Amino acid sequence: MADNVELVRSAYEALARGDVSAVLEVLDENVEWNEAEHIPYWPGRPFIGRQAVLEGVFARLAEDFDNFTVDVQRVVDCGQTVLVEARYRATVKQTGKQLDAQVAHIWDFRDGKTVRWQQYSDTWQFAEVMGFAPTLAPSPT
Repeated sequence: MADNVELVRSAYEALARGDVSAVLEVLDENVEWNEAEHIPYWPGRPFIGRQAVLEGVFARLAEDFDNFTVDVQRVVDCGQTVLVEARYRATVKQTGKQLDAQVAHIWDFRDGKTVRWQQYSDTWQFAEVMGFAPTLAPSPT
């Protein structure tokens, strides 16, 4: 079985190289990807599957930011779960403002693949630097 911490580290290294396909390879085909609530890319529900993550997150990052980086500060091994503390740093193309947001990621693994990913971040800063109000949570039905 692959070392989950090493898989997570390799995903961040691949992202730093611009190799999104290598990041996607760490994900299960049916991954449940959860953006932080109210972040600009949050659709009010999880993205399901690699293609949805590619289109809903990674393609949009390239459209919206210059020099987007994830500065990993700490990785915590919890067995089938890996916790990451980091900062997002980038320049917003549309506004020219700098993003420097605190972030936490939770990676849940099964059989060497990420089956669930959860992001927590400074959603207010995202809205401020990108020039719009945070998205409101959908009403319960």
